[in-house]
Amino acid sequence: MFLIWRWFLMVLPFALWGTAMAAMSPLVNSGGPEIVAFLRLVPSGFIVLIAAIFFKRKISISKEDLFWFLVFTLVDASLFQIFLAKGLSQTGAGLGSVLIDSQPLMVALLARAIFGDSINPVGWIGLTIGLAGIICLGVPAEFLKHWLLLGQAVTEGSLLSHGETWMLAAAMSMAFGTVLIRFACKNSDPVTVTGWHMVLGGFPILFLHAFDSKWAFWPSWTSFEWGLMVYASIFGSALAYGLFFWFANKVELTSFSTLAFLTPVFALFTGGLWLGERLELLQWIGVIFIFISVLLVSQRNRFWEKESLNSDLLEKGISG
Repeated sequence: MFLIWRWFLMVLPFALWGTAMAAMSPLVNSGGPEIVAFLRLVPSGFIVLIAAIFFKRKISISKEDLFWFLVFTLVDASLFQIFLAKGLSQTGAGLGSVLIDSQPLMVALLARAIFGDSINPVGWIGLTIGLAGIICLGVPAEFLKHWLLLGQAVTEGSLLSHGETWMLAAAMSMAFGTVLIRFACKNSDPVTVTGWHMVLGGFPILFLHAFDSKWAFWPSWTSFEWGLMVYASIFGSALAYGLFFWFANKVELTSFSTLAFLTPVFALFTGGLWLGERLELLQWIGVIFIFISVLLVSQRNRFWEKESLNSDLLEKGISG
């Protein structure tokens, strides 16, 4: 029963993120990406800090961790949220979620380089398949046809004008944030670090929003839209981030972060059911590649040990 609850809590952040993507999608187009990012971060950050006080955790950041905490806040809160909101305004919740959850591929490489987390041949195959899936999802079909000599040349601007670029930038920010949390929590409580980084990381975004003449400073949302914002902030941010960074600080990074590939399942389902979003054939191929990738990377040790055992038995049988 304990293992069931543990796996449920490990998967829960990604389910909340997926459904929050669908909740935020209409809001960024009616209120602006910066204000949505701010309202998602700051209130939820205070909730996390209140929870830390309730559970009698230390709510101050250690002086030894201060530098890495500030770097973590800039990368994982400010940059990640603004990239996410801007990308979401130009993509759908389902496609955007799949793109942003390419970050486990980047986390695996960073964890390998920095912490020495093992990536056996099965893991490398999974990462390669995942990269192919990201290309299918993030690169326009006309570009792929041109690269494969099946279509006419297209201008570079057609690629860079898509929101997929913002989503991949958000994925990179989140990947670095997943690694930086360990440096920011060496002498500080991970839940406290999560709360403060959300609170402080939201104000640079508000500063950008104040100078964005395209949007009114305060959105004129309906009660239902404010309800979506509350859900994205409390459940899709406070609870999800608290659980995510707690586990990221406690368990093996590569396998855990690869669970993020489950987020698009919930985002695609809610986006298709509620927002009527649909993916093209090439994008569905990319989704399938991504799911194969998460299976191989998350279970790489089991698959590799099984293959090694079968090879050893075969070798012994031949020699015998």
